[in-house]
Amino acid sequence: MAGCQQPVANRNSTGTTVVCFGDSLTAGYGATAGHAYPSLLAQKISLPVINAGVSGNTTADALARLDRDVLSHNPKMVIITLGANDYFQGKPEKETLANMKEIIDRIKARGAMVVWAEVKMGILGDPYIDDFRALAGREHILLIPNILGGIIDNPSLKYDQIHPNDEGYKIMAGRIYRHIKNLI
Repeated sequence: MAGCQQPVANRNSTGTTVVCFGDSLTAGYGATAGHAYPSLLAQKISLPVINAGVSGNTTADALARLDRDVLSHNPKMVIITLGANDYFQGKPEKETLANMKEIIDRIKARGAMVVWAEVKMGILGDPYIDDFRALAGREHILLIPNILGGIIDNPSLKYDQIHPNDEGYKIMAGRIYRHIKNLI
């Protein structure tokens, strides 16, 4: 399911922006000014990149601001990092998946491609991961697996226990770019 191994819905989108939509990982918590992954991604692509990240957001919070912060920007592509706060706050998995499905459906209905940068949430296991991956497959969205792989367990790439530092966000931006460059 990673990369372009499956068809990506709305591949021929006529939108004019890339919107990075998510929580603190999108907002750039722990990064110095200009080093959040959306800022670094903007240096690599020719479309305007909008950072619509809000620290602490759950999927319900994100759904509530979807029209204002994402759909109003005529997106060609929306890159999502959501779900970790639902997990950490003990939100029911069924509710999280329903919120994600609605977010994905509404973005696709607007004609934009959806990219989901997967955040593995459990150190010993991740009860959401299989259902998240299945949802990505059913919805024909691009899934970038384990976006924090090699970052989360490397203190030199982290600001705190969860969030990357400038170097960690640089790795995230590079991974995302490698997956999306043929779609934009």
